[in-house]
Amino acid sequence: MRLLKLILRVGLALVGGSLVGKFAMNKSSNQYEELKQPPLSPPGIVFPIVWSALYAAMGIAYHIVKESKANKDVSIIYYTQLGLNYLWSFLYFKFRLRGLALIEVFTLLASVILTTVRFYEKNKVAGLMLIPYICWVAFATYLNAGGWYLNREKSCK
Repeated sequence: MRLLKLILRVGLALVGGSLVGKFAMNKSSNQYEELKQPPLSPPGIVFPIVWSALYAAMGIAYHIVKESKANKDVSIIYYTQLGLNYLWSFLYFKFRLRGLALIEVFTLLASVILTTVRFYEKNKVAGLMLIPYICWVAFATYLNAGGWYLNREKSCK
């Protein structure tokens, strides 16, 4: 039963992220490459690889915390940050609201930090597993800010 719960928790994050990637992108699958990018921007192929690893780590960390009989607020915090994570792609790519996406990514970063702290309080390993997620979202915040600034004329007003 524990293995099934682990598979479901990891699967939810991975499948959700995959579906968001599929549906949030506009018909032009090369949108990322078509946008001006700030320095240090990785090639587009990096994102699905990194996000898959991060979603898997999120699911595993959440499973560890849930199995330690964490209270309901941990689930609320976890699913809030996951929802914010999924929302960002729609704002930035589908709706091209890059300024709003920038505000949202700061909210996401705060939510990820809060989730990490709460997980760490419940289980140190689970909390430490989310440190790369914090780093990546901080980097994504930089990329979003640069993308917004460099592509202001391509954003929805």
